[in-house]
Amino acid sequence: MKKITYTVFVAFWASVLTLLSVYWLGPAPADGDGAAIHDAHTLEQVGMHAAVDDCWVAIEGNVYDLGNYIPQHPTPPSVIGAWCGRDATEGMRTKNYGRDHSAQAWAQLEKYLIGELAR
Repeated sequence: MKKITYTVFVAFWASVLTLLSVYWLGPAPADGDGAAIHDAHTLEQVGMHAAVDDCWVAIEGNVYDLGNYIPQHPTPPSVIGAWCGRDATEGMRTKNYGRDHSAQAWAQLEKYLIGELAR
């Protein structure tokens, strides 16, 4: 029993020290939320990125590059792909069937922010 307790104790602290090392020695977080300076993009520019692997969307006045995110999304690529190159606010607000995306989904979206939608 002592060996198991000791092993668990050592494994726990080794894990804690590893996580702290990764945090301290990893790259410093960038200031801001993805884009150093928010560029303004027109809806026409967004429309030039309408493919699943090059997917820009406008959502509530901001522009996001979701090309790298689509493979991670829990639905088939065609779900987001239908919104590529256009204003996808409706898709985020309704999930195409009336329910808004979660607060976590909205927060995750900020990682892909590349600018604002030009008026």
